[in-house]
Amino acid sequence: MVGSVERDHGSLHWNGSIDCSSGAEERLDELRRLLGKSDGDLLKIVGIGAGAWGSVFAALLQDAYGHFREKVQIRIWRRAGRSVDRSTAEHLFEVINSREDVLRRLIRRCAYLKYVEARLGDRTLYADEILRDGLCLNMIDTPLCPLKVVTNLQEAVWDADIVVNGLPSTETHEVFKEISRYWKERITAPLIISLAKGIDVGLDPVPRVVTPTQMIRCATGVPVENILYLGGPNIASEIYNKEYANARICGSDKWRKPLAKFLRQPHFIVWDNGDLVTHEVMGGLKNVYAIGAGMVAALTNESATSKSVYFAHCTSEMIFITHLLAEQPEKLAGPLLADTYVTLLKGRNAWYGQMLAKGELSPDMGDSIKGKGMIQGVSAVDAFYELLSQPSLSVLHPEENKPVAPVELCPILKTLHRVLIKREVSTQAILQTLRDETMNDPRERIEIAQSHAFYRPSLLGQP
Repeated sequence: MVGSVERDHGSLHWNGSIDCSSGAEERLDELRRLLGKSDGDLLKIVGIGAGAWGSVFAALLQDAYGHFREKVQIRIWRRAGRSVDRSTAEHLFEVINSREDVLRRLIRRCAYLKYVEARLGDRTLYADEILRDGLCLNMIDTPLCPLKVVTNLQEAVWDADIVVNGLPSTETHEVFKEISRYWKERITAPLIISLAKGIDVGLDPVPRVVTPTQMIRCATGVPVENILYLGGPNIASEIYNKEYANARICGSDKWRKPLAKFLRQPHFIVWDNGDLVTHEVMGGLKNVYAIGAGMVAALTNESATSKSVYFAHCTSEMIFITHLLAEQPEKLAGPLLADTYVTLLKGRNAWYGQMLAKGELSPDMGDSIKGKGMIQGVSAVDAFYELLSQPSLSVLHPEENKPVAPVELCPILKTLHRVLIKREVSTQAILQTLRDETMNDPRERIEIAQSHAFYRPSLLGQP
């Protein structure tokens, strides 16, 4: 808890932080006790999905706890069969040879020769194969520790105690529906930590937002108290390179505090919070607006003034939207604001917006980009636009004094939809939106949301 003073094994700590450089075994033992593990019974943790953040998260746990082999097993699942093309193999070879520690490790493991052969075109590498060597296809410039990779989903999850969802939101329901088949005879439900940032929508019988934690609950029947969301201002490669970072794990009182303590490391401080709705929805929204931020940065040659104008307007839209979804949403401040800021500043969605504005990518190329993986913001633009276009959610327009769909008060979201989904205007339209003299002061949008009874419980499937 921020501002609290705690004592842990006789040491004084401020702001709830823990001396994570020591006591790893004690934290592991504490979580094992809470999960009812007896001596000789492994705590089994598995990551599902091996994108950049999913792989880094598994590697952080492996680095922190993997050496306690008699107490914990940490593995990661990814689909087999994804090949590495020759240009990527050549890049991998360069990365390996630029890092003496990685080079020595691969030579010791008798794994170096296959990268030589792949560079020459004499061999095909596979994504699951290189992940075992600590090389993630979506983040090849940042080698990780070697990971225990499983390509059989049933083997990975059937007796897992903690499952980490590292899948894109667009794949979460499908994969966890399959996982539920393997849990039919389980006596106790696992803990699930979702890293996914994105949403889907449902329109029947009423418009509603569907978040990854809701997808998991619907697909598996795991109790809501066992499903948590972790998010924060986290650029995966920087976290693994030990840049200071923080995150919040959100969910039930029962599990979020123990898990926050277990996940903390010296450079990765994890706080806990009960407002799962705001954090998970903001996790999807920030990717939406990060694409626009990348466009503005590229189109204005990184103009600080233009980017700050965009920041003011996009954050006001985010606040407006969250007031529809939560009765008392947490304010866009602190870690929530930091998470938004870093995603707009740097991340795959902002990069994607930049590449579109520079003409190096086109929306017609789809939202799965080589070397980056899934650009979650694209599907989220479509989902939020469709949801907020529903007449049944109408709000009063501040100037026209008539009911309008909420999306009419979100001009940036409307423009991103025209660029990315309808593909009827160029990226230049985002600048025109900012320059539009009829655009309301962002303060007014926030005041509308905070002063009216905007909250729609039905948007989260609640009565």
